[in-house]
Amino acid sequence: MAQMTTTPPVAAPTNETPARVNKPRRGRRGIGASIGLHATLIVASLIAIGPIAWVVLSSFKPGYAVNSTEITLIKDPTVANYEYVLFETNFPSWFLNSVIVAALTMLIGIFFSATTGYALSRFNFPGRRSLMLVFLVTQMFPVSILIVPIYTIMANLGLINTLPALVIAYLTIAVPFCAWMLKGYFDSIPTSLDEAAALDGCGPFRIFWRVILPLARPAIAVTGFYAFLTAWGEVAYASAFIQTDDKYTLSYGLQQFVPQFNAQWEYLTAAAVLVTIPAGIVFLFAQKHLVSGLTAGGTKG
Repeated sequence: MAQMTTTPPVAAPTNETPARVNKPRRGRRGIGASIGLHATLIVASLIAIGPIAWVVLSSFKPGYAVNSTEITLIKDPTVANYEYVLFETNFPSWFLNSVIVAALTMLIGIFFSATTGYALSRFNFPGRRSLMLVFLVTQMFPVSILIVPIYTIMANLGLINTLPALVIAYLTIAVPFCAWMLKGYFDSIPTSLDEAAALDGCGPFRIFWRVILPLARPAIAVTGFYAFLTAWGEVAYASAFIQTDDKYTLSYGLQQFVPQFNAQWEYLTAAAVLVTIPAGIVFLFAQKHLVSGLTAGGTKG
C-alpha cells in the first residue's frame, strides 16, 4: 500500500508584521555614561589648559594686578610687559643662545642617535650588549649627580662659560635615550630591504641613508623633538656651566625675573609665553613630518 503524505496547511498572508525586539547595540553607551565621559573630558581639559591660560592672561596684566589678591581674568590689559622683556633686558641674547644650543643638540643628537641605533640593530660586533647596557644605565642617574664630573671635564677642557659645554652636556642626556628608541624602530624595519639594496650594489652607509632613514622619519622626528626640548628647557647644567649674563640661555635667564626679594611676576609670565613659541613651532614641524613619515613608510613597506 502506498504511503500517503500530507502537506501542512499554508497560513493565509496577513498584513501584520512581527514586533521588533529593541536590543541594545553592542558598545553603545547610555545617556548617563555619555554625560559622565564628556564631563570627565571637560574637567581634564580645564586642568590641562587652565595654568597655561592663566599665565597668558597674567602676561597682559600690570604688576599691581598680578600681585593683587583679587582674582580677575583680565584687568587693565597692557603689552608693556612684553616691551620691557624684549627691549630692556638681555632676552634677545638669551633667545639666540638657546636657539644655537638647542639646534646643535638636535642636529648632532639625531646624527649620533640614528647611526648608533642602526649599528645596534643591524650589526653584531664585540661589546654590543655592553654598549646597550651602558646606554640604559646612564638613564638611571639624576642630573644632580652628573653635574660635578661633567663640570670637571669641561673645566679641564677650558669650556666653562661657553655654549659648546652645554651642547656636550645635553648630548649626554639625549643620545642614549634616542639611540635606544631608534634601535627599537630600526628593528621593526625588515632586514630584507637591506639585503635587496645590498644586491643592487649599495654599501652599508648608502643603505642606511637611502633606504632606512626615509622609512624611519617618524622616529627621527620624535628623536629631534626630544633632543630639542632637552636643551630648550634645561636649567641645572646651564646654571652650573654659564657664569656671565651674555651667555645665559632662556631657561636660566628667566630666573632673573624672580630674585629673592620683589619678584617680577608680570615680566616672568610674559617671558614664559615667548619661550613657548619656538617649542610650539618645532612641535608642529615634527608632527607634520611624523604623519607624512608614517604614510610614506606604509606605502613603501
